[in-house]
Amino acid sequence: MTERVKITPEASALISQLKSKYGELMFHQSGGCCDGSQPMCFEKGDFILGQSDVCLGEIDGCEFWMNKDQFEYWQYTQLTIHVTEGRGSSFSLEIPMGYRFLTQSRMFTPEELSDLVPLTFVEES
Repeated sequence: MTERVKITPEASALISQLKSKYGELMFHQSGGCCDGSQPMCFEKGDFILGQSDVCLGEIDGCEFWMNKDQFEYWQYTQLTIHVTEGRGSSFSLEIPMGYRFLTQSRMFTPEELSDLVPLTFVEES
């Protein structure tokens, strides 16, 4: 099956450092406004998910979430999470370390679109 979200080795190394400091992590793709549109890394459970969020998959054992409305625009792209030096303007855990995660995307091929990993939704409580 074709993954909806992937990760670069550099981002994976940073996640490993963050996990050793904070434990389990999660990501949520920010939709803009104050923090731009970048993947935000939180301790698992620190970002409150709602019925409007969808899980695209996992990167290094971390769930990767996005708002359903934003997903409507990005549903035909594969996301690759990378990292770069520099401070982002967000509350993401990597910011104090002098790094920020970023999202790179590419369009799925027709073959990949027919073989995508299923989405996961927030369970109603």
